Amino acid sequence: MSQETNRIGKLIFVPAVITLAVTMLRLVGELQGWSPRLFNREPGGPGALVGIAWLVPVFGAWLGWKLARAGSGPSGIGRATGLTLLGLAVVPLAGFLAATAGVPQQSLTTLGIFVVAAIVGVAIAMQAWPALGRTLLGYGFAARVPVAVVMLLAMLGNWGTHYDVAPPDFPAMSTLAKWFTIGLVPQLTIWIWYTIVFGGLFGIAAAAIARRQPAPAVA
Repeated sequence: MSQETNRIGKLIFVPAVITLAVTMLRLVGELQGWSPRLFNREPGGPGALVGIAWLVPVFGAWLGWKLARAGSGPSGIGRATGLTLLGLAVVPLAGFLAATAGVPQQSLTTLGIFVVAAIVGVAIAMQAWPALGRTLLGYGFAARVPVAVVMLLAMLGNWGTHYDVAPPDFPAMSTLAKWFTIGLVPQLTIWIWYTIVFGGLFGIAAAAIARRQPAPAVA
């Protein structure tokens, strides 16, 4: 194991464990029919207060702070912010262009456009602050691979949670094809993009604050 891989593993260990715990809590809450405000079971689970998407800004800021204080900060705050915002803009821009071209919103074509745009956005945002980008990439996979596994189990068991309920007008297909289309692929592309760009923005903000703090004392 390389030194950097070991460093990333240590940095993301606690965030990954907390994120997994929240994923399991949400699954239990949906299976038990707890408050929809906290555990929304609708397709995509929009707005649910218990969810791992809310953790991205928190852990992005924490990881950015840790890296900056360890001397692995961005080469420039302005450059890092600009590239991250550019990586962020790619996906909504692709969605706007697809809608302008008349591509149906709930279609596999639109999903494919978002997936490609997310990969491009990740590639751009990773250049903003490579050390943070690689760390967030590791955290993103640690957070999203378990979700993909939960989605597969939920779809196989028809649990009736947001993990297995398909969007309206979703075309008929086998369970594995459904999981691959709305489970595995989005989790490992679009949600990784979300983790890197939004976690990156908060991480850069934390690094800017860290630069204003006195350097830690050296024994």
